Amino acid sequence: MTTHIFGIRHHGSGSARSLRQALAQLQPDIILIEGPPDAESLLPLVASTQMQPPVALLIYLPDNPKESVYYPFAVFSPEWQAIQFGLSNNIPVRFMDLPLTHRMGVKEAHGDKETSGQGNESKIQNPKSIIPQDPLGLLAKAAGYSDRDCWWEQMVETRGNTVDLFTAILEAIAAVREQMPPLEDPIEAQREAYMRKTIRAAEKEGFERIAVVCGAWHAPALSLMPPAKEDTALLKGLPKTKVQATWIPWTYGRLSYSSGYGAGIESPGWYHHLWEWRMGHGALGIEHGALGKQEDKVENFSPSPHPPLLLTETLRERVHHSPQRREPPHGGGFTISPSPHPPIPSISITWMTRVARLLREQGLDASSAHVIEAVRLAESLAALRNLSLPGLPELNEATQTVMCFGSNLPMQLIHDKLIVGENLGHVPDETPMVPLQQDLQRQQKRLRMPADITEKMYDLDLRKENDLARSHLLHRLNLLDIPWGQLQQTRGKKGTFHEFWLVQWHPEFAVNLIEAGIWGNTIGDAANSKACSVADTASELPTLTSLLDKVILSDLPDAVIYLMSRLQNAAAKTRDVTHLMNALPPLANVMRYGNVRQTDTAMISHVVDGLVVRICISLPGACASLDDDAAAAMYDNVMKVNNAIAVLQKQEQINSWQQVLVQIADNSHVHGLICGRCCRLLLDAMILGATEIARRMGLALSTATEPSQAAAWVEGFLKGSGLLLLHDDKLWQVLDNWVCTFSEDFFVASLPLLRRTFATFSAPERRQMGERVKNGVDGNVLDDADDGSNINEENAVLVLPILKQFLGV
Repeated sequence: MTTHIFGIRHHGSGSARSLRQALAQLQPDIILIEGPPDAESLLPLVASTQMQPPVALLIYLPDNPKESVYYPFAVFSPEWQAIQFGLSNNIPVRFMDLPLTHRMGVKEAHGDKETSGQGNESKIQNPKSIIPQDPLGLLAKAAGYSDRDCWWEQMVETRGNTVDLFTAILEAIAAVREQMPPLEDPIEAQREAYMRKTIRAAEKEGFERIAVVCGAWHAPALSLMPPAKEDTALLKGLPKTKVQATWIPWTYGRLSYSSGYGAGIESPGWYHHLWEWRMGHGALGIEHGALGKQEDKVENFSPSPHPPLLLTETLRERVHHSPQRREPPHGGGFTISPSPHPPIPSISITWMTRVARLLREQGLDASSAHVIEAVRLAESLAALRNLSLPGLPELNEATQTVMCFGSNLPMQLIHDKLIVGENLGHVPDETPMVPLQQDLQRQQKRLRMPADITEKMYDLDLRKENDLARSHLLHRLNLLDIPWGQLQQTRGKKGTFHEFWLVQWHPEFAVNLIEAGIWGNTIGDAANSKACSVADTASELPTLTSLLDKVILSDLPDAVIYLMSRLQNAAAKTRDVTHLMNALPPLANVMRYGNVRQTDTAMISHVVDGLVVRICISLPGACASLDDDAAAAMYDNVMKVNNAIAVLQKQEQINSWQQVLVQIADNSHVHGLICGRCCRLLLDAMILGATEIARRMGLALSTATEPSQAAAWVEGFLKGSGLLLLHDDKLWQVLDNWVCTFSEDFFVASLPLLRRTFATFSAPERRQMGERVKNGVDGNVLDDADDGSNINEENAVLVLPILKQFLGV
């Protein structure tokens, strides 16, 4: 009876290759893997042809799905390869980590929360330790590397397969653990105790060749077995809580450190390329002398009493003196036995080819000559740095220099598309799911909207049945806090029958679906139930009207009826006119697109009529005696109501609103910003003529008016458009005369306000104004009567024949 410990690096393609070879040689009769036993029943699904990594095990609390843990797997993850090897060879496979039912139970017992996304790599934190808990970092530092990932890549990932690698790692990590203070985190000790307990159970069952796959840090703790009673004492009395497990699709973006998930690597796309490069061509013989260079790199360091240096030498000696190696006939280092496969392109060539293909797809220049030069530069950099093969840093430097001409922008594209990658996994149909997940998958299939990691823009024509159903689905998911699609504000196509959605799937939506399962078993039922629940807790009228807008967009008639009753009660009790004004625009939108969505708006119409009446009655008094901040807020509300009434297109409401605007414009106690805007709205509606507006502007800008209020009146009147000044000489002259009366001090004080107003004009408008100021304006324009006396009759006669042709006379 023998137990073989394989200490691996999570998501390490080199570890995965060596582990596959070791398992093939050992032919174990059981494989124990560091993973959650809570999900052991899901392991057979890995053998399904529909299972495509990257995927993740999701362990969650049924009563509180937000408390969840992810265990991600990629095709190059050693654990994934061990599972596949066991299932394909009919070898029992078990998970042996401390069950999440205990780990999450401990968190609940202490009132803490399990961090979502811990993954399958232990994050050991011991702030009282002097030496950092990073054994690979210590080994890398002893070898002269500042980056542990770079060291591991050169020592493991870019090397050929070797079984002795695991023996070297075991000895190295064991020595590192001896030099470190004991861990103070009880969970780590309990995890290792449970792993040993699982190994003992396998031995008692009579298994002869036990393969144990665990993180390299845990390997020494599992190779030397303490008395069973010590582990039993550690595990005694652990609290328990109910958990559930499932498989969910994962992405390479979520495997990277930048995504915030603990068990990650910075370059999953690169590691995938390494895996395919090695496994796609069988065993690879490393070029003559390459490993000798790496050996010289370690031996040339000056002696140091620091123990990790000896550990690095141990690791090097174990790897370099593998039984598969033989001395080359002409010296110059070690080599691996020749592979029966034909020579394959180097890693530099295959990678640079992918880079060039990506750049060409984006319309960037990337010729064969660029590839050749980039490969030569990468290999030269590797030789200068005493590396056996170019790593990702060398390839990136060569790519940026040769293919990107030193620019960082194309490198960002390469990082996102290749170094990290956009792979999205897939899980089998028989994977355990909550009913809500199953319903969403059915709708995605029916509506032909696959869950994809890449962004896609949908232009939905709501007059088409399928597009309307897509819109309903996306709106319902947003109601359930699953933002699969983001509604875009676009210009171009006009009409209420078009919607533009930017759709992108994220793996964490699986957790959101599980959380939303408490509301119902289908997307429609769940959205309906949640909308009614939110309405019960909403106390303000704008919140209810905004929710009603979302509910109607989601096509939830039962929720609409319930919300309307709540809305009527809230509207009757609301006295704050600003709440009434904020509530009107969403309801106006509902009235506007009701025909397109076949929505019955009759029940909403009388509520809207009541809101408009109450706003018209209360607004004049609410606009009086406001300070600058309150006036700015009221300005926005007035514009919203004006736009909403324009959308409703009811003449009675339009007339009532215009009468209110006249009352506000005539009130001397109203802030200049609001008064000026009311005058502008009345001018646009042709209620007041240009002559009357010029008179009002003259009064507002007279010396009797406080300068700050005069400037505010100008801002309210002109904000957003300068065409009025360009086409109306009288208004231009009134404004010009007012500016000319400024004292130097007031001009300096008013300039920021005027500049802010004119900044809202378009660039062509500002340019025309500048030209007009430069050319000058007749100062007597206000005295000129527009009676037609200035018409040149002789020139007019010349135009008449052309006008007759236009008019068909």
